[in-house]
Amino acid sequence: MFPDVRLRRLRKGKIRNLVRETTLSVDDLVQPIFVNETIDSAVEIPSMPGIYNIPLSEVANEAKEIADLGIPAVIIFGVPAFKDAEGSSSYGETDVVQEAVRRIKAELGDELVVITDVCMCEYTSHGHCGIVDFETKEILNDPT
Repeated sequence: MFPDVRLRRLRKGKIRNLVRETTLSVDDLVQPIFVNETIDSAVEIPSMPGIYNIPLSEVANEAKEIADLGIPAVIIFGVPAFKDAEGSSSYGETDVVQEAVRRIKAELGDELVVITDVCMCEYTSHGHCGIVDFETKEILNDPT
């Protein structure tokens, strides 16, 4: 009798789990934190309603509030007070992102995953994501 083989792959739970609709939960979220060392109080970012540049002094409290919501991770974006062609404010021992990470870890330890952004565009005076050789107009990958 037709059919000889009944293709019933979706009747088993493990297969159904593989092909089900996408699910998204708070466990999948990473909240950005924009730490601006030129401000003394939070300032909303006009292009991202509800998202703020916050001063370094508030970063640990902001991270704690995020962790209390159950969000497991943050990514730190720094807004430096000083910009130059080499983006030197991005890699110093006491620069804004490094200090933000220290403050968050001192407050929360391993309770929150802290991710850092390695792009240099926010730190360079020209806005490129790397050190530029202005004579050849090339991004210098190795020094970057």
